[in-house]
Amino acid sequence: MQPVTGRFAPSPSGRLHLGNVLCCLLAYLSARSQGGRFLLRIEDIDIPRCPPALARQMIDDLRWLGFDWDEEPLWQSRRGEVYQRHLDRLTARGLTYPCFCTRAQLAASAAPNLGDTQRIYPGVCACLTAEEAAALALHRTPAIRLRTPDDELAFTDGLFGPQRENLRRDCGDFVLRRSDGLWGYQLAVVVDDALSGVTEVVRGRDILSATPRQLYLQRLLGFPTPRYWHIPLLTDSDGRRLAKRDRDLDMTALAKRFAPADILGALAYSAGLIETCRPAALPELTAVFSWDKVRREDLRLPAAWKEAFAP
Repeated sequence: MQPVTGRFAPSPSGRLHLGNVLCCLLAYLSARSQGGRFLLRIEDIDIPRCPPALARQMIDDLRWLGFDWDEEPLWQSRRGEVYQRHLDRLTARGLTYPCFCTRAQLAASAAPNLGDTQRIYPGVCACLTAEEAAALALHRTPAIRLRTPDDELAFTDGLFGPQRENLRRDCGDFVLRRSDGLWGYQLAVVVDDALSGVTEVVRGRDILSATPRQLYLQRLLGFPTPRYWHIPLLTDSDGRRLAKRDRDLDMTALAKRFAPADILGALAYSAGLIETCRPAALPELTAVFSWDKVRREDLRLPAAWKEAFAP
């Protein structure tokens, strides 16, 4: 049996937030409780929004909380040649095409999907001839999209159970490399998980809908499929979703008010791992961890935390 390998893969576009810490905690406990490896990956492919200083601060915050990992952190911003190699494999099989649409054109022509946050690409550039694409390339650098099939992909999430999605109907052809040269999340995460030997992925429920795209890429590239656990959202004690704009809940403020065991204990209590809100360190939590204990509904911070931040 392949050894368990988990990972935490934050995007350093801001200070580490309590929601990030919760994700790291559950990923770490799951891997370590099975005697497995734990990796850290810095998802800084959106280079303008992810300065190295923020990434280094994030690493320092994780170490302060007590987390450790088995290899040097993997930086996605340094792996362009690796992603290009796998993109070339897909292109050689006729599975990709250049897309010259501007953001304004996409907003005007795309069909809405999943509310207003995600839109299905209508295939404007999917049937361009080589001559037409070459002419457009004289004026605009294209994005590269992956052709999606009229096919249903299914998987079972560790917390939310069976999931199904038709890629063409529910997703559409998606971007592997942006027109500005930055790499698409879907390609980078699939390549890095596979080449790092990741066997289980723990991340927020807000990324659940992206998983079928990654399953499809894994199938095309001949990669194994990890086990997925999409965890509930973390909210404050009133049920309001936490966000990066909540500056009092990022590590800058938290480290001034709490010890690492206070933070980890509160998160473990919110997730259902321990029965009272109290300080708890990683060795203790590793010994009692079980996915059967983790709540499926949105997780609420203890009311005492709201009182601690009251003016």
